[in-house]
Amino acid sequence: MRYVAIGDSFTEGVGDPLPDGRVRGWADLVAHGLAAARDEPVHYANLAIRGRLLEPIATEQCDAALALDPLPDLITFNGSGNDMMRPGWDRARIESLVRRVVDRTAEAGVRLVILSGPDPTARLPRGETFSRRADELMDIVDGLTDEHDDLTFVDNYRDREMRRAAYWDTDRLHLNPLGHSRVAARVLTALEVPSDLPTAPEGDPARPGALAEAAYVGRYVLPWIGRRLTRRSSGDGRVPKQPEWSLVEA
Repeated sequence: MRYVAIGDSFTEGVGDPLPDGRVRGWADLVAHGLAAARDEPVHYANLAIRGRLLEPIATEQCDAALALDPLPDLITFNGSGNDMMRPGWDRARIESLVRRVVDRTAEAGVRLVILSGPDPTARLPRGETFSRRADELMDIVDGLTDEHDDLTFVDNYRDREMRRAAYWDTDRLHLNPLGHSRVAARVLTALEVPSDLPTAPEGDPARPGALAEAAYVGRYVLPWIGRRLTRRSSGDGRVPKQPEWSLVEA
């Protein structure tokens, strides 16, 4: 089996660090889960890069995935989270880009799984804007799944459990290792691989006080604003962590 993941930081695995400084993430876990379930190695590539907008994911990454030799059997696709946090959101353009991935994979005979990212809005600045745009994306993908019987949608955005703070990294935007594990289990279940669903213990941490909130803004929000003002991205200069087929042992 040959599996490739395309997307942004969510798919790259940011928030799930390894001891050597690399990141793992749900897509890596899905590859291992598929290999274990099939009891044979899986060929795996991950073309996701943090900070990427939907357009390069739906064009450059999608085309690179379909150019792999041999052709993939399965592609997972997530994107538009970064678009939701920037000005210029255009629902029609977003829909055309998502449709491009659906059409390109269908033409190639490759199975496509679309994922929505989980909902971070309860603890984010401008959360209402993000939420409204995410609802529009859900409408788009719901419509596509109604049109295409062979399209699989793993809807993490409407997983209420994953809105809890226990699943999120300190930046409040990326999942922590538990969150990535939960997403991986949901994807594997959608692929008919029985998987236990990781769940956090009851009780979330108390909401941060004023000093902690100020520290959060200084550490995460202000640098993000600085990148927007200077038209930089967290993914500038980065390349995919696994651009070619690698073997994941059972």
